[in-house]
Amino acid sequence: MIPTSALRRYVWLGLWSALLSARVCHGQPLETVGRPVPWQAFAQGEYIGPARSQHVPEYQLRVDDELEFVYRFTSEELGREYQLDVGDVIRVESAIDAALTREVTVQPDGTIDLLYLGPVRVVRRTVSETIKDLNQRYTKFYKVTDINVTRVKTQARLEGLRAAVDSRSFSGGQARRVRVTPAGTLSLPAIGVVPAQGLTLDELRREVQARYQESFAGVEVTPILAQRAPRYIFVVGQVCRPGRYELLGPTSAMQSLALAGGWTDGADLRQVALFRRTDDWSLLATKLDIRGALAGHCPSPADEIWLRDSDIVVVPKTSHHGYGDVWTHLFGHGSRDCGVGGCSTIAGVSGE
Repeated sequence: MIPTSALRRYVWLGLWSALLSARVCHGQPLETVGRPVPWQAFAQGEYIGPARSQHVPEYQLRVDDELEFVYRFTSEELGREYQLDVGDVIRVESAIDAALTREVTVQPDGTIDLLYLGPVRVVRRTVSETIKDLNQRYTKFYKVTDINVTRVKTQARLEGLRAAVDSRSFSGGQARRVRVTPAGTLSLPAIGVVPAQGLTLDELRREVQARYQESFAGVEVTPILAQRAPRYIFVVGQVCRPGRYELLGPTSAMQSLALAGGWTDGADLRQVALFRRTDDWSLLATKLDIRGALAGHCPSPADEIWLRDSDIVVVPKTSHHGYGDVWTHLFGHGSRDCGVGGCSTIAGVSGE
């Protein structure tokens, strides 16, 4: 048996809880609509809804974003004379001595091997500059020199880049799919590591394009956001299914409770805590009062805020939840409804 004094105390707690539940959206005025609301503007197409505004003005890349870089190799005319590069094949000919005539490949150290001269550096030189240099060098061996250079195969590095991004046997076309690393960078063929975190797609395109133009002619690169990095919120405390939930679109505080299956008996919906990390990983915390909105008393709650990636929503217990425990002890569980609102009682919305 429970003492009479204890029973009275529990009854007073229950009455006080009922009075608190009856108040209207404390600290948040009701919204007054001065004109009719077009609730059926789309008729049977209401499920589609309006286009609404974009989620963010400009999307900035972040860690674990996956991008696809599409390469286009053009045949545009250069505004300068072509400079020899590693892997290019040239033909050196002499009208004076046929023994000097040979076809050579520019080696990785930027040189070609010639009779009598040995290694001669030709990389980043034009054909006319190479002819002038070779004729000057051969004057040590011939009174009259007549050395000519003909390009046989050029843009070997560009062909190597083309082969590196050739995905016609996989996804198709000439492209490379990469992921932004935890360091906020990504790696691309021939230019290496490129910073990406915090840049827009257009800013990244300009940066990558400028780096390729330093080494290649006739290359156009377009980055495409193939898949966004996953974003999560965490809902814990007095909810039916606490855990981690992926943010697939704009999500509010009340929607997070719906993801978690609703609230349980004894949830204090006036003291919902929200924890958030800033850009520099500092921790922020605030308190939300969504009891009025969930009870139908506040049609436009100010605390119904949008959630951000990695937000933690904590639904605490009410300080007088012990009254419900005594009620269960005296009268049993009785009839309960576990539909909308989680495991709330039929008598009213849980979360005094």
